[in-house]
Amino acid sequence: MNYVVKPGDTLWGISNQYGVNVSDLAALNNVTAETLKVGQILKIPNKSGINPDNMFMYTVKKGDSLWNIARTYSTSVEEIKRINYLTSNDLYIGQVIRIPEMYTKPEDMVVPNYINYKVVSGDTLYSIAKKYGVSVDTIISDNALKSNNLSLGQNLKIRTSSSVVEECFGEDYEIPTISYNTYTVVKGDSLYSIAKKFNTSVSEIVSINNLTSNTLNIGQVLKIPGTSSNTYTVKIGDTLYSIARKFNVSVDSIKNKNGLTNNNLSVGQILKI
Repeated sequence: MNYVVKPGDTLWGISNQYGVNVSDLAALNNVTAETLKVGQILKIPNKSGINPDNMFMYTVKKGDSLWNIARTYSTSVEEIKRINYLTSNDLYIGQVIRIPEMYTKPEDMVVPNYINYKVVSGDTLYSIAKKYGVSVDTIISDNALKSNNLSLGQNLKIRTSSSVVEECFGEDYEIPTISYNTYTVVKGDSLYSIAKKFNTSVSEIVSINNLTSNTLNIGQVLKIPGTSSNTYTVKIGDTLYSIARKFNVSVDSIKNKNGLTNNNLSVGQILKI
C-alpha cells in the first residue's frame, strides 16, 4: 500500500493511521521526521492494530457494506454502528462514516539515530556496546549479525539516541452526546410522516422508543432523536476546513450557524457546530 504525504502529516501520525511501527515506516522509506515532504509517496508496512479511541473518516463507495469495511480495517460492524449512531446496516454511496483508527504501540513511537562505527583491533561487541551505552543484543539486531565475531574494518550501525515522534493528527474527536425532543402523536400520524417531519428515519424512532410494531396511539409521546448542539473553542492552527472535517460537517454550515462572513478565526473563539 502507498500513501501520499499531506500538509500536517508526521511519521507518527501516518504510522498511527495505518497501525504500523513508526521506525519500520521510516526505515522502509529511508525517511526521517525532518526529510518528510508534502507529496512524497510512502510505502506502508503491514497493519499492527487499532485504537478504538481514535477515528478517521471514510467515504462509502459502490459495493461497500459495513461487513467488508469492518473487515478491511480490522474492526467490527457493531463498533462502526456504535460510533456512527447507525440503527441499521444500510449505507449509501458518498456517506462519510467514522472508522476506529489504526495505532502504533507507545514503545514503538521512536525513530533511532545511528552513527557508523568501523571495527578496530581489539574490539568486541561487549566493548563497543559499553562504549556507546547500548546493549550487545541491540547491536546484533540493528546489524543483523549472525554471530559475535567481528572483522577489522567492519562497519556497524550504532544507536546514539532515539527521537520521540510527536503526534500531529489534530485534537481527539469527541463523540457528541445524543439529546431527544418529544412529540405527541396526533390523528393521522404515522411513523413515516413523523420521521419525515423531523428529518430522521423510522428505524431510529423505533429503536430509541423500543417500539415492537409500527402502530401508534393518539396522545402517545415519542422521543425524537437529535444530536445535541456542540460548541468548539478555536485553537492554534485551526481553520474552518479542519474544524469542519473534525466534526464531519461543511464549512458553510459552521459559517451559517455562527454568522461568519469570512474564513478568519481567532484563538479562543467559541463556535457552534
